[in-house]
Amino acid sequence: MVMAAGLGRRMRPLTDSRPKALIEVGGKALIDHVVDPLLAAGVERVVVNVHAHADQLEAHLKRRRDAEFLISDERTRLLETGGGLKHARALLGDGPIWVANSDYVWVPSGPAALKLIANAWDPARMDACVIVTPKARTLGFDTPGDFFADADGALTHRGDHAEAPLHCFGVQIMDPQAVYADPREIFSLFDFWLAATHARRLFGVQPPGLWMQVGDPRALAEAEARLR
Repeated sequence: MVMAAGLGRRMRPLTDSRPKALIEVGGKALIDHVVDPLLAAGVERVVVNVHAHADQLEAHLKRRRDAEFLISDERTRLLETGGGLKHARALLGDGPIWVANSDYVWVPSGPAALKLIANAWDPARMDACVIVTPKARTLGFDTPGDFFADADGALTHRGDHAEAPLHCFGVQIMDPQAVYADPREIFSLFDFWLAATHARRLFGVQPPGLWMQVGDPRALAEAEARLR
């Protein structure tokens, strides 16, 4: 599932007339920067949730012929990340899934990052396996870091600490059952992550490369400069 239903408020005025997922960086729409590596990793069906300027995003995806693209419609109400995932259950199925945000771009170095996650994924030990990256190898993140990792890769959230060494990059493999079972309609996947850290079932992989969050016009300009 690719999360693309946000309002893109921080990217205004660019998102006044188009969805953030269709903002171009390096000559390519943001959503394609995420979808292309997923397909390279073997994904054949991509579920995308839509809200603002939904018709434009649907039309863009219909022009692609390299995978099956399904739309999870949130035009009438935004459900946040957890609620959006739960809403798309009929399209996603009940097995483990990829979940990716649509405003991330990375410059790979070494082995394909998504294959590293796929190789690390162990449903017997994990509820989710996410990309985390040291802050020095990121661009566009405006938080003091998200997680600490132990020697086995298990993650602990920053909590009351002023900083943490790892940013969470919005691409993961997860078992969605706990999200599907949540009784709420509107909620964040962050709640799922916290529960998984307390159970020591949230793990991270740290692929090499440069990892960029493209959330506002300044971050967009910085990402463009790096890609050039």
